[in-house]
Amino acid sequence: MSDGLVLEASGIQKSFFKGKKAIDVLKGVDLKVKEGEMIAIRGASGTGKSTLLHILGTLEPPTKGTVYFGPKRQNLFKYSERALSDFRNKALGFIFQFHHLLPEFTAMENVMMPALIAGHSREVAQKQAARLLEFVGLKARMGHRPSELSGGEQQRVAVARSVILRPQLILADEPTGNLDGENSEIVMDLLGRLNRSTGVAILFVTHDAELANRMHRVLQMKDGRFIN
Repeated sequence: MSDGLVLEASGIQKSFFKGKKAIDVLKGVDLKVKEGEMIAIRGASGTGKSTLLHILGTLEPPTKGTVYFGPKRQNLFKYSERALSDFRNKALGFIFQFHHLLPEFTAMENVMMPALIAGHSREVAQKQAARLLEFVGLKARMGHRPSELSGGEQQRVAVARSVILRPQLILADEPTGNLDGENSEIVMDLLGRLNRSTGVAILFVTHDAELANRMHRVLQMKDGRFIN
């Protein structure tokens, strides 16, 4: 892979079966993501946006097609499950509409989790998490559990967690979908700041035209294909 490409997807197809009937969700999607690029994928509900993001994030395999990553053109779906899990933890950051914080842990502990899983010492992980929580404006809330945080604060914790291992690509699936206008602005501002300060590429799924137009590039999806 050349020209600073982080990810290249080729001919991605995904079908689900209802009885013997195949339901084709993705119908041959090609995509290239460059270093430092912010891309929005727009489309109505049911067009395949989230399914594509899950495949690119190796959370589920395609029916057909290939996903390559990095300058060595790593074919991700040739990895073992263990290697794929390790790759996902270290190279990708995920932000979902529902933040998926662990309720029994504090904001600090939730942000630390990927670093601990990767084998970092607790001291190192704690320093990294503290720095990121300060970056997202939650210095005073580090010891609070998710139930003690607002929805916007919980999503900011999720943003911090997604970048603690300095991933090359963040995959964000409707990350502002459950937020009001003010908190949506805060999260979008954070993503922009992270992109500018670290160079991380961001692939952002949304149905919101206004948010999509803040990205470097907007791709429109319809009936399982890009139409632009």
